[in-house]
Amino acid sequence: MTKEDFERLLDSVVATLRDEARKAPFSAAQQFEDRVREVVKNTIADPSIKIDFDPNPQAFPDIAIGEFGIEVKFTTNDTWRSVANSVLETNRIKEVKTVYIVFGKMGGKPDVNWGEYEKCVMHVRTSHVPRFEVEIGADKSLFELMGISYDNFRMSEMHEKMRYIRQYARGRLKDGERLWWLEDTDGEDHTLPIQARLFTKLSSEEKTRLRAVVMTLDNQEAFTDR
Repeated sequence: MTKEDFERLLDSVVATLRDEARKAPFSAAQQFEDRVREVVKNTIADPSIKIDFDPNPQAFPDIAIGEFGIEVKFTTNDTWRSVANSVLETNRIKEVKTVYIVFGKMGGKPDVNWGEYEKCVMHVRTSHVPRFEVEIGADKSLFELMGISYDNFRMSEMHEKMRYIRQYARGRLKDGERLWWLEDTDGEDHTLPIQARLFTKLSSEEKTRLRAVVMTLDNQEAFTDR
């Protein structure tokens, strides 16, 4: 199956789902994802292509079809924007080379659309584990803004990814704004220990300090994502 063939398949799948959503909007993400699988299976002409109806829930993307994949997004809000997967892509299905999004938007006038994943990634959230944000119809992709292709970015080591993320985040700061985690530092310069430790084994003082750090990160995230 070529890229053009797969995109024609997506056109048919989305047309069916859009008609169904406008007759009776989908009410939950899992219901929509299950229906995407069913429609994809029914639309594929080649009987040798199998769709996994019981995949690893952490797998990325949600549906693998040879070297192509579909990441399913769903919202009951009137928006084409959603939080996506971690920049680590730890659970990426190795066989998948090109990922697409099938997005069900049930807010406002119910609609379903698709987009190529790398073109839809338009932001990265930076609190806790960095996560992509996607938007159908985004004006510019995050990877264009960072000056690196999606494939080169996803195959980079995490410290290399963070260099691009820091540069991107710096470019979004207004005069007088600062984020403590933006500086490129070696392990010995961190104010918090690098090694993993169980939270339940920490002292009360350390627990309190870490909770304060998490709250600060959340506040900074909200502030810089305006």
